[in-house]
Amino acid sequence: MSHPSNPVAASPRFAVILPAAGASHRFGADKLRAELAGESVLSRTVGVFAGRNDVALIVLAVRPEDCQGEDALDRLGIAHHAKTVQIRLCSGGNCRAESVRNALRCIPDSVEWVAVHDAARPMLSQNLIDQTLAAAMLHGAAVPALPVALTIKRAAAPLPARVVETLDRSSLWTMQTPQIMRREVLIDAFARCPVSLCDVTDDMQLLELIGEAVWLIPGDERNLKLTTAIDLQIARLWLAAELEIA
Repeated sequence: MSHPSNPVAASPRFAVILPAAGASHRFGADKLRAELAGESVLSRTVGVFAGRNDVALIVLAVRPEDCQGEDALDRLGIAHHAKTVQIRLCSGGNCRAESVRNALRCIPDSVEWVAVHDAARPMLSQNLIDQTLAAAMLHGAAVPALPVALTIKRAAAPLPARVVETLDRSSLWTMQTPQIMRREVLIDAFARCPVSLCDVTDDMQLLELIGEAVWLIPGDERNLKLTTAIDLQIARLWLAAELEIA
């Protein structure tokens, strides 16, 4: 599958990091190997980036056993994408941030920009990539986000627990990916991170912790993260509806 080149003027080439070493506990099975519209979730996510002219490299942080042997890409079901883009594998860490750090080490100095994207977000649009990259080029780091639609209350866990307060949701946003920033800034953020990496739940949080500005842009509800089996069913229905309309 080919995609048009990024329309942003003087658009740089960038590398893509896909953290894909999770255990999928909440899903109940390996969600990245689940079938979605005729191919695996992982293959669809890789395919979103593989045909772009501005993607220099895709690095997948996977479980150690998944990156062993010359047939590793075949076993992951993504070897066909290597015909259009360079793909590297590395061993993931004990948490997301460690996996991203390991993948970051595989990106050459010649690549200025890095996009970190959830491997379980296979419905990402080309337009959202373009818009996020444009905002990152303008501000230094950017991420798509959606407004919080639910009432959020703060209370001690686990439940049952007494409510402490109701948060003002008008200034609250839920993060999506890709999260795009300069490679050198992300390297610096890892080096200066003041907390345990396994306490970092969001890639841009690393930049925030060292005082780097992070900008939000409007996200896309279709850019769904597959966390539970119900999310996969929603994605299948979404794609089926789009095919029917087409």
